[in-house]
Amino acid sequence: MLIGLAWKSLTNRRAAAVLCILTIAVSVLLLAGVEKIRQDMRSGFFNTVSGTDLIVGARSGQVELMFYSVFHLGSPTNNIRWQSYEKIAGDPAVDWAIPLSLGDSHRGFRVVGTDKRFFTHYRFGSERPLTFSSGKGFDGLHQVTLGADVARELGYSIGDRIIVSHGLGQVSFSQHKDQPFEVVGILAATGTPVDRSLYVSLESITAIHLGWRAGVPMPGVRIDKEKLSSQDLTPTQITAMLVGLKSKTQVFHLQRAINAYTGEPLLAILPGVALQALWKIIRGAEQAMLSISACVVLAGLTGMLGVLLTGMEQRRRELALLRAIGASPHHLLVLVLIEATLLTAAGLALGLATLWGALITFGDELQRLLGVYLTTDWPDSIGWIALGVLLSGALAGIIPAWRAWRLTLSDGLSPRY
Repeated sequence: MLIGLAWKSLTNRRAAAVLCILTIAVSVLLLAGVEKIRQDMRSGFFNTVSGTDLIVGARSGQVELMFYSVFHLGSPTNNIRWQSYEKIAGDPAVDWAIPLSLGDSHRGFRVVGTDKRFFTHYRFGSERPLTFSSGKGFDGLHQVTLGADVARELGYSIGDRIIVSHGLGQVSFSQHKDQPFEVVGILAATGTPVDRSLYVSLESITAIHLGWRAGVPMPGVRIDKEKLSSQDLTPTQITAMLVGLKSKTQVFHLQRAINAYTGEPLLAILPGVALQALWKIIRGAEQAMLSISACVVLAGLTGMLGVLLTGMEQRRRELALLRAIGASPHHLLVLVLIEATLLTAAGLALGLATLWGALITFGDELQRLLGVYLTTDWPDSIGWIALGVLLSGALAGIIPAWRAWRLTLSDGLSPRY
């Protein structure tokens, strides 16, 4: 009975009720949306590279090695010799090894030298392979495969020709203009640093640096592109390598062997351990996002409280009439609490429905905008969020409910001047 009465009371004040519901819905949408982005960002962060057992590079720190080898940020402290790569790749415990060569760029995006095994063995997310939205992987000299963000932001398509620049700056005056690359493939979006990189063969990296010394072309040296295919373009060094093992049980044994390698100082890291260390550095931003969203929800519930308190002054006679026909103060208290809970529940349902609809309808656009791979699954903490908002809404209704409880028959029927 009280629930029906509360519903009729709200429908009679539909303008204020709708305003309360929209305020709470926007607050819940922001809180649940931030939690969803946080969860998927965390999941995507730890799944930026999956299926890789070891990352090997020059001896430095594990976070630095993870930064430049996987996230393509920063600069490597040193390179590793090609002979070292071949020795590690030929170890009986190694199933596959992907070489990576960094140091060039194109309009602010990193150019990564690698081989075809990158497209075959690289995994992200839950062991998801790389796929192509168009074209294919590079298959020869001066061919380039683009990440999804590179193609979209720079407007490239299959068949376009691009110039690679020496160095990693946004603007470079050292360009390999004599050896342009042809776009042969564009990778599908992954929500990882793969989207913001260009991929060429190691032989192409060697070819464009023939005749260069200390980062500048030698005067008077011209490269005959017709004879490049007949030259030995095997690299002499690379930046890092991704390693997959035949058996996970051998990972620590091989890691110790690489770290104790006497040929040159090398470092082998476990991607999961390095990602945990890296996440601790940026975890403060995650907590700040949640704090801001919680404040927005608090502001929404405060707005509902203000509307209910304002409405109490206008409902003095309504509540007094309820008292006159037999409603006790206890009934009035429960009635107002039910109204606050109904408003909160309606706002909660609308906010969550809007979030789910946005994920289904605009999921791809949100992924490109935020750079985070968003799934349509609910956040793990959605139950706690819903319960917390409902309880907070009910608590927000205590103050107006207490005022209704204090109303007396004479107070409600007597005019105020």
